[in-house]
Parts: sequence; C-alpha cells; structure tokens
Amino acid sequence: MQLAKNVIDIGLSTNNLEPMLHFWQQDAGLRFDHVLPIRRGQKQYRHDAYGSVIKLNHHVEPLPDAAPSGYRELIIAREGVTAPQRMADPDGNSVCLVAPGHDGITQIAVAMAVRDLAAHRRFYGDILGFAEQSWSGGPAFRLGDSLILLREDRAASVDQTRQARGWRYITLQVADIDAVHQELRAKGVREGLAPVTLGEVARISMILDPDGNWIELSRRASIVGSLSDH
Repeated sequence: MQLAKNVIDIGLSTNNLEPMLHFWQQDAGLRFDHVLPIRRGQKQYRHDAYGSVIKLNHHVEPLPDAAPSGYRELIIAREGVTAPQRMADPDGNSVCLVAPGHDGITQIAVAMAVRDLAAHRRFYGDILGFAEQSWSGGPAFRLGDSLILLREDRAASVDQTRQARGWRYITLQVADIDAVHQELRAKGVREGLAPVTLGEVARISMILDPDGNWIELSRRASIVGSLSDH
C-alpha cells in the first residue's frame, strides 16, 4: 500500500471535552489545529503530532461502555525527553513520551494488543505490504515514519464498536482509495464501511484487522488536491 501521507493518524472518542483538550494541548503538548464538524452532535478536534493528526472526537450524546480496542497506547517521540514519560488522559487513554530513536520510534507509534500475532503479521506485512522490524516487545511494522507495535494478548477483545470511549481507529491516507479498498476486499479483508465521500473534505472507507480493530482509509483533498481521480 502506497501512503499519500508518510505518517498515520489515530482517533479517540470522548464525552469529556474540556479536560481532554487541556490534557492534549498542555500536558501532552500537542498543537491544536482546527475543529472539523463530523455530524450533528459530533465534532473532531484535530491536533498535530509531528505530521500525525490526533483526532479527538467529541460526542454530545453519552458514549456506551465498551471493551477497549486493540489500540492501547500512543507513543510520541519528542526532543528533550530523556526517559519514557507515561501519562493517561482524563479518560484513561495511555500516552507515552520518549526520546527520538527509543525502540526505533522517530515520530509516533501505536502499541497494539492482538490475539494472534501471526495473523497480524500477515495482515500488516503480506496483505497491506508494510515492512516489518522489531521493538523491545516483539514485531513492529513501519507505516511511513510511524510504527505499529504488536504484542500478543490472548485476552484482547475482538470486533469492538467504533463509537465508544478511548482509542478506536487509525487512519491511513491513500490517493487511490477505491482501488485499494477493492483490492483489500479481494484479499479477504473485512469491510467496516464502503467508500463514501464526505462533502469536499475527504473520501473515506473502513477496513477491519484480524481482531476487528478499525482502520480508516482516507483520500483527503487537502493532501492529494482533489477527491476525484479525473
């Protein structure tokens, strides 16, 4: 898979807007970029982490209690950090600041708990086509400058809901979204959402990894210049 943006994004959902904004902007030190209205009752507060967008989705209606996704921790490489600094935001989402190069992390990494390590290695390596490397906890995959870190956990939940608190999805920016989505479906990847155009902002789809974790594929006009191939 060819990425249109050489880093990945990650999305989380909350009902707890003001304390979350304070944490991500003050404690985690991310730069607030802008608010993107998603639908009635949902706005996305987009924060920059060295090119990656940390998408804080605020929902007015109460989000259901649900099992955590396989996305367990966001790790951010930051100059001036000497030892890993582990934190949790007001909703309990895990964040860690590390020195650039720690565990091979030069930008951001997303640590995952997966039920079947072999299945996820096939998914990220053979099916999505990303390069494997290692980290202190096991295998990792390099998605542009970002990393996915895999650790096997037989108790990890499966087929998690996307509309719930916590880390819920990652986003890969691709130019040829319809072709990529169709190709992945042909390889047996489960579909979470068929390609759909969101106004003049983006065309997106959703796929599911072997545990049912959500992965958004996005063709964003601000990155590729147009939502049309023509």
